[in-house]
This record gives sequence, C-alpha cells and structure tokens, in this order.
Amino acid sequence: MSFYYEPDLCAGSFRCTALVNQLLEEERGFDVEVITTLPNRYATYSKEAPKYEEREGIKIHRVALPVHQSGMIDQVRAFYYFYKAALEISKDSEYALVFATSSRLFTAFLGARVSRMKKVLLYLDIRDIFLDTLKDVLPSKFSVVLMPILNLIEKYTFGKASRVNLVSEGFRDYFEKRYPSLEYDYYTNGIDREFVRTAKEGDVLDSHSGGIKTILYAGNIGEGQGLHKIVPGLAEALGCDFKIQIIGDGGRRKQLVEALRIKEIDNVELISPVPRKELVEYYNRADILFLHLNDYDAFKKVLPSKVFEYAAFNKPILAGVSGYSAKFIDECVVNSEVFPPCDASAAVKAVKSFSYNSTPRTEFIKDYARGNIMKKMSKSILELMGS
Repeated sequence: MSFYYEPDLCAGSFRCTALVNQLLEEERGFDVEVITTLPNRYATYSKEAPKYEEREGIKIHRVALPVHQSGMIDQVRAFYYFYKAALEISKDSEYALVFATSSRLFTAFLGARVSRMKKVLLYLDIRDIFLDTLKDVLPSKFSVVLMPILNLIEKYTFGKASRVNLVSEGFRDYFEKRYPSLEYDYYTNGIDREFVRTAKEGDVLDSHSGGIKTILYAGNIGEGQGLHKIVPGLAEALGCDFKIQIIGDGGRRKQLVEALRIKEIDNVELISPVPRKELVEYYNRADILFLHLNDYDAFKKVLPSKVFEYAAFNKPILAGVSGYSAKFIDECVVNSEVFPPCDASAAVKAVKSFSYNSTPRTEFIKDYARGNIMKKMSKSILELMGS
C-alpha cells in the first residue's frame, strides 16, 4: 500500500515502484497486489495511468481522488477517499503480508487496519515522523486537540507491526524509545538507475568563466521545504550573476511567488513539474543543485530523498539542512556545502565557496544505488514472510 506509485512524481512513488519491481524479480511463490492512487502529487502535473493493471505476478489498483491542492483539509479528504477504496478493494483478497510505505502515518494506519482484518503480518516503511512534523507546523490550538488522537493512531499502527523500516537513522531514538520491542531495519532512499545512466560529466562551469550560474531546486514547494523563507533573500543577495530555477509545485508556491513579487526579484524562474527524462536535462545544465528544509526541530531527524538524486550528478550541492541530514551530507557527499536552514547570508557564503569542479561520487553511488538497497529490503520482507 502506497499513496503514490508510478507514474506519479515523488519519493514515495519512486521508492515503492522500485521495491515492487525488485520483489517481482525474486524467485517467488507469491503475487503482489498494489493498492495506490491515480497520479495526484501535483495539481499542475497529470499523467495518464490505468485504474487497474494486471500482468504476470502483479495486480495494480489505482484509486481516483478528488482534485486537490496540497492544503491540509484537501489532503485529509483525499486520504479518506483512498482509505475507503482500499478497504473495499482488499476485502475479498487473501494476503500473507501487508506492506505499507508512509510519510504521513495514515497509509501506515491503513496497512495496520488491513493486516488486522486479514490476521496477517505487517511490514511498515516509515519515511517521516508525522507527529513530530505536525507538532512543529500546527497552530497550538489545533495541536492540543489533535495530538492525543494522533498519538493513539500511531500506537495502534505500530502495535500491529511485525517489522518496521526507518529511512533515516535520525528516526532511531524516537521510535526505539516509543516502541522498543519492534524489529527495525534502516534502508534509506537511494539513487535510481535513470539518473546514474544519464548524468553527464565535465559540464560544470569554471568558476572564472564569468557566465550566469544556475542554482536548481527540484521538488515539492511546501511548508516542509520553506522555500518562501530562503529563496527571495538568497536570490536578492546573489544578484544578476546567478539564476535560481525551481521545478515543482506545492502548498507554499503562492507564498513564494508573493515573496518574490514584494522584493521585485527577477532572477528566479518557477517551472511546473516535469517528467524525469526532462528533469535530468535540467540537472545536467545546472551549476549547483539546491535542497532546503524549513527550520523545524522535526526536520533535524530526516534524510531527504533528494540528497541521493542530486548526488548521482557531478555538480556542487547546496543544502540548507540541520541535524542528521547535515551530518550525513558533510560526511558522505563530497563537493557539498551545508548551511543553517532559512539563513540567506550563510547560503550566500556557501555558494561563494564552491569551486564548480565536476566531482564524480563513484563510491557514494555504489553504496546507495536504489537497486542494491531494494534487494536488501525485499530479502527482509521475504524473510519475515517465511518466519
């Protein structure tokens, strides 16, 4: 169970699709049934996909959702549609194990509900600490009401799990303290073959070339990324020697547009989401690849999937992150600069320190190839099924 699946554009889709493909490659005496949604990650990007697919070893059910933006009410409504449909789809099926990959807890909760009804094993793949994030972003008056309810949902969900994978080591303390009896895996996000095959070498501008340099961000434009807090100040300070391209959409796009308008910024280009093949061309033409997380305590534990995607290219990486992400990038990703989130002056200093050399990350790519990670994860799932 995954709220996102191919051909949708997001980390959850890429991750779940890669895992399913790996499971189908295993010698197996089982079939895979995927319950997901029709592409819905961005209102500005739509891709046709069948509601139902069946081929050797796999059935895919894609639930149609109401048109929605990225606001909280819209997301709750969309999940309600998915939840109801998933229970209906699964009611007559027989399973040996339920796998749910989840960033917002509720797909994990759905997996727990189905596994309980079917009396089968549950493997959870957790991509975020939802309660931590909500605590930071919700107004206190809502937090007081919702947090006790969400705590109960989390306890129910993890109480049904047979094994849990955490995509970031930064999550370890939170979950091991709350649920010490569970078995934990730590399989991160990874680098997809499409990026490794198509990344070009030697096309980074020389730092003395005098040309306008491009800083590229690709991904969600939401509260979690906080682009509206960093991009206007960064663009203003860098001036006409730099252009910032932002490819994506999300709930804070309007705030970003308004912040740029107020400052009369003209060196930022906003581009709607594009397919992966086209995205690769933007990566290859960029001089710096940029990622940013908002300045919330919850984000000190995460490890953004974008780190792995960017690292497939030989470009300098500019990262406004803190906590575990900052430590991981500092230690593992060469030719990268980390600065405190939302600190435009520190970001400018980091940009000025780059040499703009082409830096292959051969060992990192080998260690974090998505295929290798999914092989290990699929073996853990199969081991659980055989236990």
